[in-house]
Amino acid sequence: MMPRRPDWPGRLAALLAAAEARPFDAHAWNCGRFALAAIEAVTGTRPRLRILPDLEATADSAGFPRLPPAFARPGDVVLAGDPQRLGVVVDGGRAAFVGPRGLVRQPLTTCTTAWRIG
Repeated sequence: MMPRRPDWPGRLAALLAAAEARPFDAHAWNCGRFALAAIEAVTGTRPRLRILPDLEATADSAGFPRLPPAFARPGDVVLAGDPQRLGVVVDGGRAAFVGPRGLVRQPLTTCTTAWRIG
């Protein structure tokens, strides 16, 4: 497992600030790219993964342990449903997701799965 970098909170905050107003783009900036950027900010490493038919299976392929979303902490990756999209936990009880005009925040209660990063 990739450990968290000592400076991960600042690196994650910098990513969130840079992405705050970055709109969704199907190829250049989507939920998967955002989740990968967050993992890299937290661990300093880009995980290997396989692109599979659904987001949950693709996220599982990176090898991070699953946990209930209620136990996710800042820097962990989450999956929200309807529509399915990956996001990153930003603070107690909320996660950020790529939206049409930039990041949107939603409660962790909207998430179905979480992965512990580092």
